[in-house]
Amino acid sequence: MVDVRIRKPVAICAGLFVVGLVSFSCSSPKPASTPLWGDLKPVVSVKELMHDMIDPIADYVFESVRIVTTAQGTVETYPRTEEDWDKIRVGGVTLAEGAYLLKIPRPFAPPGDENNSAGPNAPELSPAQMVAKIEKDPVLWNAKIEALRNVGLEVLEIVKQKNVDRLWDAGEDLDIACETCHIEYWYPGEKGLWDKLDRRLEELYGPRASKKPFGMGK
Repeated sequence: MVDVRIRKPVAICAGLFVVGLVSFSCSSPKPASTPLWGDLKPVVSVKELMHDMIDPIADYVFESVRIVTTAQGTVETYPRTEEDWDKIRVGGVTLAEGAYLLKIPRPFAPPGDENNSAGPNAPELSPAQMVAKIEKDPVLWNAKIEALRNVGLEVLEIVKQKNVDRLWDAGEDLDIACETCHIEYWYPGEKGLWDKLDRRLEELYGPRASKKPFGMGK
């Protein structure tokens, strides 16, 4: 009997100790887990990213609406089917997401590519000059990235509304976002930029008076 009376409280205490351990393990904060995502590592330079991804996908927006007049007549292009709108949405998503890839530190050009930067009046900046401009004013670089991303978001909203008329504005906004960045970091010495922009818009969309011919949304 003595043994039983002694062991019973010991058993109870042991049980409480185990419960205490379980409670402590459940209520105590868990150690920080290893992040699911690793560090983002670039594959290509800025120049290659623009050439192989951003620029081609921008055509999904640029070419979604246009008017071409020839001797044979006038041809109007605008999205008519779900497949057409899906392609524009791909353009918007890729621009919005892809713009942030420019935030990842990466070379501005492939090894050995110095752009057209030789000579005293070189039309383009060298990669080293581009890096120097960003390091001097990183806020401006991020603002240019946000401007491009905002066009992507604009396109996604247009796709939701299926508003053909607003695609004209998105195309112009995209052109401005691209070219104002280029003139800052790529060819700041180029003259007549806005005339060039106007000519390109005329080629893509026709005269400004005809930029919204479809009447499919305001």
